[in-house]
Amino acid sequence: MKIGIDKISFHVPNYYVDMTDLANARDTDPNKFHLGLGQDKMAVIPKTQDIITLGAAAAEKILTDEDKQMIDMVIVGTESSTDFSKSAAVSIHDLLNIQPFARSYEIKHACYAGTAALQQARDYIAAHPDRKVLVIAADIAKYGLNTGGEPTQGCGAVAMLISADPRILAIHDDSIFYSEDVYDFWRPSGHDYPMVDGHLSNEIYIQSFVRVWEQNLKVNQTSSADYAAVTFHLPYTKMGRKALRAIFPTLSEEEQRRLEARYDEAIVYSRDVGNLYTGSLYLGLISLLDNSSELQAGDRIGMFSYGSGAVSEFFSLELIEGYQDHLSPAANQAVLADRQKLTIDEYEAMFNDHLPMDGQEYSFNDLSPFAISRMNGEIRYYNK
Repeated sequence: MKIGIDKISFHVPNYYVDMTDLANARDTDPNKFHLGLGQDKMAVIPKTQDIITLGAAAAEKILTDEDKQMIDMVIVGTESSTDFSKSAAVSIHDLLNIQPFARSYEIKHACYAGTAALQQARDYIAAHPDRKVLVIAADIAKYGLNTGGEPTQGCGAVAMLISADPRILAIHDDSIFYSEDVYDFWRPSGHDYPMVDGHLSNEIYIQSFVRVWEQNLKVNQTSSADYAAVTFHLPYTKMGRKALRAIFPTLSEEEQRRLEARYDEAIVYSRDVGNLYTGSLYLGLISLLDNSSELQAGDRIGMFSYGSGAVSEFFSLELIEGYQDHLSPAANQAVLADRQKLTIDEYEAMFNDHLPMDGQEYSFNDLSPFAISRMNGEIRYYNK
């Protein structure tokens, strides 16, 4: 029995900043952002949206009423939760009108949580093949205005429906894990923005990929030729390229060209969105599927998931016959193309505009598919 991704979608807010504009405003060479980081646009989120609205909007695109009756679990992977107790998954479960006899919970480990959720979903379907699991990877990457991390910000959500006999991708049982206790990126309680050792983070990311890649070749008896593509967690798109090129000395020139060509297809969407933290690996996967004409049924796609702190995992997915019929490239591209470009002043104003936290009642007028409509007693109420 094959288990995997039956449906997949993403959602980002309707606002973005052009990286040339940001570079000029920060008195920086635009090539540092476009070439040095590999980023062209950055998604920006208003105060009336959060991981709950992003996740619900991503999932609503793919779920039918029948799906909602078959879903037994809603798992949200995130490091952008707004509550240390209540799970975002419970609110998303309600917004989507999923049948009530379901587990709903949230998991965290930096940018790795979405993969942990995906693997938990796979295990559940293995024991309950007639049911389904909704996995959402949603995050808001913020480092502050005029900071070193500012050009690597972003936000969005990816939703995946996991089932037996999937129509897009089967998940292989070939995971290789690696853990190392390191402070490359962390956010202690009480801090609005993460603390980052950028040089160490880049170093650990690349080292982790090389380690799980080499262990995978050893344990699973595979070679680079077995992978039609390798997709990476993308804090910024140049980062994954550095990791991929770290194994190039062991590959033929033909293999290097082939894998880098697929990599270029996998970063198309992320170049226009920025960092989704735990969702970035899966946005890259959607981009690869939407933009590659070289893939075919039966191909194996390698997946490198990384979460600072640090945990990494390498596993693979297999394309299902007819998978193209269940993708939505035109709709996905329209989501990105139809966004509103912000001036730097508008971006900074939106960045600094926060929800009130004084316990009073407030109403908001955001006409997005899902948004915070009002607050009272610091409780967020969402429109449907």
